[in-house]
Amino acid sequence: MTKPLPEVTPNTWSFLRDAMIKPTGFREYDARWKYPEEINLPGMTALGLGLGTQIRRRGIEPVIAVGNDYRDYSLAIKNALILGLMQAGIRVKDIGPALSPMAYFTQFHLDVPAVAMVTASHNPNGWTGVKMGFDRPLTHGPDEMSELRDIVLNGEGQQHEGGSYEFVEGVKEAYIDDLVGDFKMSRPLKVVCATGNGTASAFAPEIFERIGVEVVPSHNRLDYTFPHYNPNPEAMEMLHDMSATVKSSGADLALGFDGDGDRCGVVDDEGEEIFADKVGVIMARDLAKLYPGSTFVADVKSTGLFASDPELKALDVKADYWKTGHSHMKRRVKEIGALAGFEKSGHYFLAEPVGRGYDCGMRVAVEICKLMDRNPDQSMSDLRKALPKTWSTPTMSPYASDTEKYDILQRLVDKLVAKGEASETFAGRAIKEVVTVNGARVILDNGSWGLVRASSNTPNLVVVCESSESEAEMRAIFADIDAVIRTEPGVGDYDQTI
Repeated sequence: MTKPLPEVTPNTWSFLRDAMIKPTGFREYDARWKYPEEINLPGMTALGLGLGTQIRRRGIEPVIAVGNDYRDYSLAIKNALILGLMQAGIRVKDIGPALSPMAYFTQFHLDVPAVAMVTASHNPNGWTGVKMGFDRPLTHGPDEMSELRDIVLNGEGQQHEGGSYEFVEGVKEAYIDDLVGDFKMSRPLKVVCATGNGTASAFAPEIFERIGVEVVPSHNRLDYTFPHYNPNPEAMEMLHDMSATVKSSGADLALGFDGDGDRCGVVDDEGEEIFADKVGVIMARDLAKLYPGSTFVADVKSTGLFASDPELKALDVKADYWKTGHSHMKRRVKEIGALAGFEKSGHYFLAEPVGRGYDCGMRVAVEICKLMDRNPDQSMSDLRKALPKTWSTPTMSPYASDTEKYDILQRLVDKLVAKGEASETFAGRAIKEVVTVNGARVILDNGSWGLVRASSNTPNLVVVCESSESEAEMRAIFADIDAVIRTEPGVGDYDQTI
């Protein structure tokens, strides 16, 4: 196999013949490119050949489940990927259009070792990518992605006999049956089901109806042009729309899902948007009553309440803060035997006996409905208000190019660590410690904090701040961390701010 080219001009002879792959598409825990500017169909075939070669090098049984999200170009990209997998001698089980967690479920359902899901996740149209893994319920992390990148970009893909193709019927139905089981609501519950016209439109309304929930539809018609907004339950545009629908319909809550269904966003009965880390604390409180002494993993963007909440402490809960990213979190939950992991972006990782350890927005939705059923006298806003009060920013993302963002971040980490070592103040308070497990999380003496890290999926930094004292302190923390960020000329504007 010849080495893929980093750039081939579209609408040329070579674009239809030669593999073109931009190296920066190989990210920490999945692969993402703008299509067709950064990868072409021969490039996707080269990726499939590389993934198949990686599977064979590791001595894994050469069988893989493959699915695609609901975008108009995803089928063509999946077919190109499948061609490369078959060239590598891999037996392909095609499950058709799917959610990412449905593809992960297929590894268990069909007892196959590997998975490749063609999806741009929550990225807008014009993006594509692949989430993949071969150690269920885990997906590729930095080591596996680096190995795959080298195989593909160095032209080390090896053809092998034995490749085959099979389209597998009935996986969607089995996935929904697995989620629902024999559970039925015992209390009335009216839920806004927000899918942003994305892939979850084919799943979520049916799941809610099966468990006895009254559904208030919100953009549940499949439409890969995303006519209202890009389905991303971390984006304020979608959350505000969910809030408005709750208020106009009198629903008990709203649950919203991203483009590939592995994330879930929540709005309560008062129309209040609850960031996913706070939902995680609500769920941890409920699950810890069923499973006292459990360990919960939270990503570094998440609230400090997992460690400080008095109710969780009383239930002997142990909190573990870890690297942001679905592969990092899945791996950590498995490694330390945690009951669940919670990520501020809306990925939830519910392990046995609740789930199978992978991130599934549909599983979270069902478990939230079960939580409401176990608390029949409380509303979602009651559960929110029962948490200790904190003030948090949304996840903010100033621009930093993919080629520069990690160097920029390292300089920012060094500057923030130096402030801590010099006993400087931050937002008028002493710095207790600067945690550098994933970027820099500056923790103040009252437990308030500010974080800067590099996005693994987009050309951005990520900034989040939380105060245990007041909105004013939250804003002061952001102002101080932003002042450090602004010392780097390669950092651009924020996508949103407070």
